[in-house]
Amino acid sequence: MPGPLQGVRVLDLSVMISGPLATMILADQGAEVIKVESPGLGDIMRFLGTSRGGMTGIFANNNRGKRSLVLDLKQPAGVDVLTRLVADSDVFIQNFRPGAVDRLGLGYDALAAVNPRLVYVSISGYGQSGPNSHRRVYDNVIQAASGFAAVQADTATGVPSLLRTLVCDKVTAWTAAQAITAALLAREREMAQGQHIEVAMLDSSIAFLWPDAAMDKALLAEDAHRAPTIAQNYAVVPLADGYCSGSAVTDAEFKGWCTAVGHPEVADDPRFATVVNRLTNATEMVELLKGYALGTSVEDFLRLAAEHDVPASAINSVDTLPDDPQVLHNEVFIEREHPVAGPMREPRPAARFSGTPQQAGAPAPAYGEHSDEIVSALGLDATALRAAGVIA
Repeated sequence: MPGPLQGVRVLDLSVMISGPLATMILADQGAEVIKVESPGLGDIMRFLGTSRGGMTGIFANNNRGKRSLVLDLKQPAGVDVLTRLVADSDVFIQNFRPGAVDRLGLGYDALAAVNPRLVYVSISGYGQSGPNSHRRVYDNVIQAASGFAAVQADTATGVPSLLRTLVCDKVTAWTAAQAITAALLAREREMAQGQHIEVAMLDSSIAFLWPDAAMDKALLAEDAHRAPTIAQNYAVVPLADGYCSGSAVTDAEFKGWCTAVGHPEVADDPRFATVVNRLTNATEMVELLKGYALGTSVEDFLRLAAEHDVPASAINSVDTLPDDPQVLHNEVFIEREHPVAGPMREPRPAARFSGTPQQAGAPAPAYGEHSDEIVSALGLDATALRAAGVIA
């Protein structure tokens, strides 16, 4: 069955993660995505990290379902090829630094003149204008600028820390993908034709961080009662033979937690019998339960936590995730053969559509794998363009 975006064509001039992941999401949902790469290196993600046969894991994880066109946009003939593609496309996405595509003659105004219905997406680090808009960024830089690193600070020392995942890149990608589908819907409803969508990594990351991490900062009145954020109480629980994570918010959950560490009587202690009392005596309570937890095995804790309806989980790693019973039940991972990289494990698209199911697109393309067929479909001479270095 077709995916929900079948019939939508996307031209993807982006590199790294923020743009490519956004367009891979669209490809999984049925869109035709043409990845346009520059001669020479192309997308640098083709060379970063573990690889086999010239295909890296990170490139494959962010570019499945696409066709690759290597096109020299510094040549007028290359711009002509791209303009022909734009005329019959729905979405154009790029994440060059502000001003770069305009110098190539590929800014929004120029391409909207070719196709007024085009949804044009510009992803940047800090925004299209402003004091930092010209600066080069990577995910870790935006983690610092957006507040992520400060929120991750060590509670004992105050030293900030980075999340060891490209969270700002990926949040930006999901923001862009959702914005694109909203713009396509607005176009179908004739609320607009095409339009220009600007997505800054800084803006996307702050919008993602703020609802909970800044719950104490949302109310500006001086007399507001201040309280810690939810995540300030986050901590991994050390047990006798490993670690877990869990929460006990209600009285019933707290009783279950005490039972799970082998000391149900703690729940009857007047200092901890109510939520208010537990907050008042939090330091003593935490130290007491921490000591009891160190005498409890992970297996026993999780078994009793489940019996008493306490939210808790063992700490899965990327090595153990594929064998987790719930992950297996959900069929989160697919395993298949990549033409050059060999056997691969990938997560399927997360959302399940009952009427227009999405599915993992074809394996990520080789560099320039589809150049000839794409330009030939435009009625152009692929051999001549290749000989002139316009395509590769």
